[in-house]
Amino acid sequence: MTIDGPALIKRFTAFPPLRGRIGARLSRILGPGLVTGASDDDPSGIATYSQAGAQFGFTITWTLLFTYPLMAAIQEISGRIGRTTGRGIAANLRRHYPNWILQTIVAMLLTANTINIAADLGAMGDALTLIVGGPKNLYVALFAIGCATLQVFVDYSRYAKLLKWLTISLFAYFGTLLVVHIPWAEAARGFFIPSLSSQSHMWTTVVAILGTTISPYLFFWQASQEVEDIADVPARKPLIKAPAQGTDAIERIKLDTYVGMALSNLVALAIMLTTAATLHTHGITDIATSQQAAEALRPIAGDFAFAVFALGVIGTGLLAVPVLAGSAAYALGESRRWPVGLARRPKHAKAFYGTIVLATLVGTGICFSPLDAISALFWSAVLNGVVAAPVMAMMMLTVSNKKVMGEFAVTGALRVTGWVATAAMAVASGAMLVTAAL
Repeated sequence: MTIDGPALIKRFTAFPPLRGRIGARLSRILGPGLVTGASDDDPSGIATYSQAGAQFGFTITWTLLFTYPLMAAIQEISGRIGRTTGRGIAANLRRHYPNWILQTIVAMLLTANTINIAADLGAMGDALTLIVGGPKNLYVALFAIGCATLQVFVDYSRYAKLLKWLTISLFAYFGTLLVVHIPWAEAARGFFIPSLSSQSHMWTTVVAILGTTISPYLFFWQASQEVEDIADVPARKPLIKAPAQGTDAIERIKLDTYVGMALSNLVALAIMLTTAATLHTHGITDIATSQQAAEALRPIAGDFAFAVFALGVIGTGLLAVPVLAGSAAYALGESRRWPVGLARRPKHAKAFYGTIVLATLVGTGICFSPLDAISALFWSAVLNGVVAAPVMAMMMLTVSNKKVMGEFAVTGALRVTGWVATAAMAVASGAMLVTAAL
C-alpha cells in the first residue's frame, strides 16, 4: 500500500480552515440567547438551586423539566421583539401601552435588579474570601469597579465576545457533579415524576425557581441585545423594515435561545443534584447562600468540589452583574427616551451609562450597609417570580399585535407556550401567597 504524501498533506491542512469557518458561524449564531441563558445562573440562582436541592432533595428537580420549554419560549419571544421592531421591550411598551404600566414595570425591575446586584456582588466577595482569604469588602469594590468599567469603556463587539467566553464558568458545576455520588435511579424519579405538596415552603421554592429561570431582567436584556446586534452588523435591519431577513433571523434566534436555555437548565440541574446527593442526604437542609453551599460541600465532597463550586460563583457573578445593570439601564433609558446602547460611546449616552454605574454603586452600597444583602439572594428570586407574570403578559400582548410586529406577529405553538408560561408564573405566585396565608 502506497501513501500519497501530497494528497495526505492537502487533506489534513484542509481541516483548520473548516474549523475556523464552523467556529465563526457558531460565534455568529450563539450570542444574546447564550449569554442570557448563562447569566440566568447567577449567584442568586446558585443559592436558590442549592437551597432547593438541600431542602427537598431530588423531589424538586422536576421543576427544571417543566420550566425549560417555558423559559425558552419566553426568551425567544423577547429576542423576536427586539429583532423585529429594532426596539427593546420598554420602548415598545412606551409606544403602545399606557405610561403607568411602563413606569410600574420599570420601577419593579430596577428594585429587583439592584437587590440582585447587591446580593451577587456580596456572594462573589464571600466566595473569593473563602478561597484566598482577605477582606470581602475590598473584593466587592473591585468586582463592582471592574464590571462597570468594562461596560462603559470596552467596545461593544469586544465586550459581547467577553461575555460569551464567561459562559465557560458554568461548566464548573458539571465538575462538582462528577466528584459526588449520585443515586441516578432516585434522581431520575425526582426529575421525571412531579412531586407536589401543600406546604407553603414548597411553593415558595417553586416560585423562587421559576423567578430565577424566568426573570424579567433576562427579557429586557435579550431583546435589547438583539437591537444592539442590528446596529453592530450593518447588513441587519429590523425585520419590520426588511422582511426578507425574517426566516434566517428567526431560525438564528430560536437556535441561540434554545441552546442558551438548555445550558442554563443543565447547570441548575447539576447544582440541585449535587446538593441533593450531599447536603440533603447528610441532613443539611438550611442553606441560604451559595457560599454556605460551598462550605457545606467541603467536608462531604472534598476540597476540590468546594473550590470549583466557589469559583463558579465568581465566574457567574462576573457575567450576571453587567447583565443586571445593563437591563436596568435599557429599561429606564427606553422609558425616558434616552439614547441607549452599549455600542454608543459614553459621551453620546451619558444617562444610560450613568444608570449602569449608579445601579452597580447602589448594589455595592447595600453590601457595605447594615442590610444583609446576602440573605436577599433567595427572596430576590421570589420577587422576580412575582414581578415576571405582569411583564410577561404585556410581552405576549406586544408580540401578538400585528400593528407592532407586522407579519412576524407570533402565532401557533409559540404563542400558546408563551401564555402557558405567563399563566404558570401567575399560578405559582398565587399558590405561594395562598399557602403562606393558611
